[in-house]
Amino acid sequence: MRVLKNSSADKKSQTIIDTAKRALRIESQAVADLVDRIDEGFVNVVRHIDQCQHLIITGVGKSGLIGKKIASTFSSIGLPALFLHAGEASHGDLGMIVENDTVIAISNSGETEEVIKLLPSFKRINCTLVAITGKPASTLGKCSDYVLDTGVQEEACLRNLVPTASTTATLALGDALAVAFMELRGVKDEDFAQNHPGGSLGRRLLTTVADLMHSGDALPKVFEDAGSKMVIAEISSKALGITLVTDRSGNLKGVVTDGDIRRLVEKENDISKVKATDMMAKNPKTITKDTLAAKAVQIMEEHSITSLIVAENNQIEGIIHLHAILKAGIV
Repeated sequence: MRVLKNSSADKKSQTIIDTAKRALRIESQAVADLVDRIDEGFVNVVRHIDQCQHLIITGVGKSGLIGKKIASTFSSIGLPALFLHAGEASHGDLGMIVENDTVIAISNSGETEEVIKLLPSFKRINCTLVAITGKPASTLGKCSDYVLDTGVQEEACLRNLVPTASTTATLALGDALAVAFMELRGVKDEDFAQNHPGGSLGRRLLTTVADLMHSGDALPKVFEDAGSKMVIAEISSKALGITLVTDRSGNLKGVVTDGDIRRLVEKENDISKVKATDMMAKNPKTITKDTLAAKAVQIMEEHSITSLIVAENNQIEGIIHLHAILKAGIV
């Protein structure tokens, strides 16, 4: 039996697709329109943010939610930033603002009642007020020291009601402020990592070779004249697939891996009389203990190895193995 397609369902599916594509086009255009609005006023706002003790973001509703994200972004890059709910501010929360702070007030209309009520207080505190609004000529715009225009041609909502393109533009502008601030202040990877110690990013940017290396009694090591049996026993007991080879003074001469032994067995019928110095690879790759573990992985990948000798000034300090780095969640 021939099955007829449900034409009504197909039309609804196409409507959904068309609506979604339209929304994305409108929102992407709203962000693109911001590019030509980045001027000296924007530069001055970034400079004020760099000089302030605290950055305060305020707003209500969906603008407030965007404000929370902007505050969180600035906090993550090292600037103390707080979100102040405009509706709660007049009930004691204004105490978080001090003189010379920078306040960013977000209101698409520029007439949000809860925000407008705070304007006299901002004036009294003597803070720098920055408006992010779609209506620069609004009450908020006129009362602010700086105005960042996020006006959009239309919302992505078919009825032009739900804040969509306007909130996207505001979020993008907040990100632009943050990355410009990072450039001005010279925020480095390690600075960023200090505020993200618990996540994978923090582990990657903070964990050093010293944190993960095998050392002391866990370090596999034999002398140059050690026999093959001793070499194999040392590799097996320390379970790193490798052993260091040193002279009697502890100076590194080479390394023997389990792969070296397998290849030797393939070539020689009897390896019982072979010494460590005969089977070792000379000039192994080394790394210092204060190097980031993520950098150690990069070196291992470049040279197709799974271990690096940790040494400095010819003094052996340990071995860093790829498995330890993977177990720590660095990559």
